[in-house]
Amino acid sequence: MVHITSRWVSVLFSKDKSLNQDHAVLQMAFKEGQLPLLTPYKMRQFELSHRVVLAPLTRQRSYGNIPQPHAILYYSQRTTKGGFLISEATCVSETARGYLDTPGIWTKEQVEAWKPIVDAVHAKGGIFFCQLWHAGRVSNTGFQPNGQAPISSTDKGLSNQVQSNDIDVAQFTPPRKLTTQEIPLVVDDFRVAARNAIEAGFDGVEIHGAHGYLVDQFMKDEVNDRTDEYGGSLENRCRFALEIVDGIVKEIGADRVGLRLSPFANYMESGDSNPKALGLYMAESLNKYKILYCHMVEPRMKTAGEKFYSPHSLVPMRKAFKGTFISAGGYDMEDGNNAVAENRTDLVAYGRLFLANPDLPKRFELNAPLNKYNRETFYTPDPVLGYTDYPFLETTS
Repeated sequence: MVHITSRWVSVLFSKDKSLNQDHAVLQMAFKEGQLPLLTPYKMRQFELSHRVVLAPLTRQRSYGNIPQPHAILYYSQRTTKGGFLISEATCVSETARGYLDTPGIWTKEQVEAWKPIVDAVHAKGGIFFCQLWHAGRVSNTGFQPNGQAPISSTDKGLSNQVQSNDIDVAQFTPPRKLTTQEIPLVVDDFRVAARNAIEAGFDGVEIHGAHGYLVDQFMKDEVNDRTDEYGGSLENRCRFALEIVDGIVKEIGADRVGLRLSPFANYMESGDSNPKALGLYMAESLNKYKILYCHMVEPRMKTAGEKFYSPHSLVPMRKAFKGTFISAGGYDMEDGNNAVAENRTDLVAYGRLFLANPDLPKRFELNAPLNKYNRETFYTPDPVLGYTDYPFLETTS
């Protein structure tokens, strides 16, 4: 068992009244020598046994956009009783596709294929949310129905990008700007996908509003060049995202809805001139809908891959949002423990480390060495390689 450092002691026993309601839980954890990350947390109706979240990770192993049986093992490997998992980005419609072999949830066949995967997570006591995704202009005609142009907030094209494995190059087709009349139809695609996710057995959904995809394309002023009610002002640019939130909340209930945002990031050439204002506006606006959680990417993660120095912080957004706050982006165990102990977040989402270490919470508990991830196999279509073959502690020498 790893013991809490003196730095955490001063924080955990601080008399600062701004510390959140589970401060007493953290104090008790210190007395028992427990890591802040491994303390329980009550996320409304969900009783979490620890604060280590499986981040949404695109795997590109859902052949023909159908979730596959090998995903049963992948997700169940990373499930602990009372653990919280977020699925890989899942397309809400046929136009939402931007990459090969990503799962969907717009057809009956896809819903049925998700069911045994969700059941496997629930069998081990996990809580499982489906991340709902539309790639927008991060696509090309080959992924679109009838070879049409991808849809976006804009008709500005995106330059070709080296993918996260540092090998493959993604090529994009200039998008078509959605008309004002078409936008409600896309909002409805998200609503129906959320209903389908609940039918598949998921405990809730996370709207993917980050990383330069469609929702982000509306929010960021470096992309959105509209002159209608969905462009121009910050309020107008965020309208699309909040309409999706509203539609899904009305469909499945606020207690089953989360939203992921990356206001400071410039993924897929989607930056903003005032990311702090954007993040704060969204955090405050979400309170109206009383959604379960807000999941934000750290400012240090400006692009895919490695961390960069940033003078910015998520703390203002964390303070503004009234529900559960999840932080993601380049965290290791020490960073995560500090963030929880210092009340900068409630939960921490781990991506690459959780991919490479299916028993990540146990390794944190024991301060055990971590497996190194292999970036070259992140998006390999093989159903085992770089997917379910990372060893557990008991199988390492």
